[in-house]
Amino acid sequence: MNAARYHGIDLDLRDFASEPDEDAPSPATLARWLTEHGAVARGMRLAWPQLVRLHDTPPIVLMFHDGAAALMVRADPARGVVWLRDPMAAESGPPVPVDETHLSQLWTGDVLLVKRARDVAEADAPVNAGWMVRMVLRERGLLRDILLASVILSVLAIFPALLVMQVIDRVVNYASMATLFSISAIMVILSAYEMLLSYARRELTLVLTTRIDTRISLHAFNRLLSLPLDFFEREQGGQVIGRVMAIFKVRDFLTGRLLATFLDLFTLLVILPVLFWLSATLAWITLAAATLIGLIVLVFMAPMTRLYGRVIGAEMARNSVMHESVAGIRTVKALALERSRRAEWDDRTSQVVRWRLAAGRLANWPATLSAPLDQFLNRGIMLVGAWLILTGHSGLAAGGLMGFMMLGGRVAAPLAGMARLLESLNEVASSLSEAALVLNQPTESRALTAGIRPRIKGALSFHAVDFTYPGATARALDGVSFAVGAGTMLGVVGRSGSGKSTITRLLQRVSSGYTGQVRLDGVDLREINLTHLRRSCGVVLQDNFLFRGTVRDNITAGRPGLTMDDVMRAARLAGADEFIDRMPGGYETWIEEGSTNLSGGQRQRLAIARALVADPKLMILDEATSALDPESEALVTANLRRIAQGRTMVIVSHRLSSLVHCDQILVLDRGAVVDIGPHAALLERCTLYRTLWLQQHPQPPAVSRAAPAARVGGR
Repeated sequence: MNAARYHGIDLDLRDFASEPDEDAPSPATLARWLTEHGAVARGMRLAWPQLVRLHDTPPIVLMFHDGAAALMVRADPARGVVWLRDPMAAESGPPVPVDETHLSQLWTGDVLLVKRARDVAEADAPVNAGWMVRMVLRERGLLRDILLASVILSVLAIFPALLVMQVIDRVVNYASMATLFSISAIMVILSAYEMLLSYARRELTLVLTTRIDTRISLHAFNRLLSLPLDFFEREQGGQVIGRVMAIFKVRDFLTGRLLATFLDLFTLLVILPVLFWLSATLAWITLAAATLIGLIVLVFMAPMTRLYGRVIGAEMARNSVMHESVAGIRTVKALALERSRRAEWDDRTSQVVRWRLAAGRLANWPATLSAPLDQFLNRGIMLVGAWLILTGHSGLAAGGLMGFMMLGGRVAAPLAGMARLLESLNEVASSLSEAALVLNQPTESRALTAGIRPRIKGALSFHAVDFTYPGATARALDGVSFAVGAGTMLGVVGRSGSGKSTITRLLQRVSSGYTGQVRLDGVDLREINLTHLRRSCGVVLQDNFLFRGTVRDNITAGRPGLTMDDVMRAARLAGADEFIDRMPGGYETWIEEGSTNLSGGQRQRLAIARALVADPKLMILDEATSALDPESEALVTANLRRIAQGRTMVIVSHRLSSLVHCDQILVLDRGAVVDIGPHAALLERCTLYRTLWLQQHPQPPAVSRAAPAARVGGR
């Protein structure tokens, strides 16, 4: 933490989650944690001579055998001493000098280097062609080795053709058995060397493509998670997934056809001079035919780009139908919507087929027009070469023609491949633009890693807060001002659309762009680190999502370092322990996807336990009991006063009976504050609150004393 603080990065140990199989945090785990919070960290292994020379660097974290760590703040190579400081101690404490002998007894050799990320970090850089190229160029070492292997293989590719020339011109013509044996031995040696070098290049290429694939996959998912919630609320889920998945087409292109084509280019650069040496006439004919193939492809590039864009759009629309159908399968089954969903799927599929068929037919034209040129490169060159030999227009011999044919095929393929590569660029460009529509949206990355981390107590205040949702004409909040102290149980009520949930969204910084001030313990909410804020708040919604996993995993979601005692305490506080104990596996009971093996009340109590497990000082319950049956609602409501002890509670509910015991109740109407006060006071002075209360709790009709008594039986 002190190493990060040196670079202006404030960290909270409560945010750290170690790997399950690690007794002590490894450099890789610490580097991951620091990277997530706006630093650039790298773990590496050093020897003492390397360590002691790092005397002009910022603090370095040294990992010890017992799982502890120390900060190296200074080094003196001349004296052979480094100065260490306890990372958990105050910075004012003096560092301790340690020599190589004493340090070797403690130090594992692992160090962690930390520095602050650049202003425009890779995590926030726009996703475009330049970004993809930078991703590839980060593997310069592997690229260098692959290119070196490709150049050597290209040189080796010349020798078989030259040896074939010798076999035809010398061995066959002169019946030289000794020359045949010599050429055979050379060919075996070259083949063995080429086989080993080809294996090495394939291995290096596999490592390169795997690293690029991993980096792109991690970046795409991290960027997706850093997008604000209101983006996902605006966009269709299937469209978002389809656009993000489009980046993997770019990945396949980069690590597949593009890389293979550029490797083949080295063969072209090496072999082309040899072709001109063998026969300049045939070399120029080969280049002209390959160039014509490229021109044919270029002519069709623009219309192909438009059609590929239509294909990608149609596929994303079809994927959206699939995503919606799976996500809402309960509704589909309950209302027998299979026929309508199938009809929509059929319609979307017909659009995909239509545009794919159109794109395929258009792509068939350049393939058909270039087919004669391909056949000429494979067969016609041999006929032209034979004519040159027979007419004596060239010094080319039979062996030279065979050698040219062997090498010419290896030249024509990269040239034609370059032309077809341009054709693939259309689909790749369309895929990259679709992925950029999602991945280049403004993220919360800076807010998640920057900002202060105050100790939260729970005092809330709104001052002249105005907020309007994007695309709306009316304000969701209009000059909202109120304040409550820490430990207050605050209820929020009002008619539908009065701004109740908007209050909670601003408190979580889910929605931004408001004017005025929202303060937590006197600190402007926009100055607080977003991760710290959300980890310090417990949030329970009307419909809470439980992940597929055990009960314990769901309660400790995002906080794997918490103990079983923490889990059981939160479950007791939420009133969930009584049904968890009755489950077959207790806290290890598996929750199926969609929580189908839990009732609504059980899901809600588990969600409350999940919100309580980190003992937050601010709890937000947004219509948390509205979907519950009366029995489950009574259980949750009974626990609220116990849950509220020592923390601030913000409870949004349309059922006023659950807010009777709140210290303060905020009444909203059309985005404005009508009144705030306890239940009894609001019943007396607030007309709107009294109206809402009477609508839910109507007084029984008075029985008139003058009414005649009911008669039983006859007259």
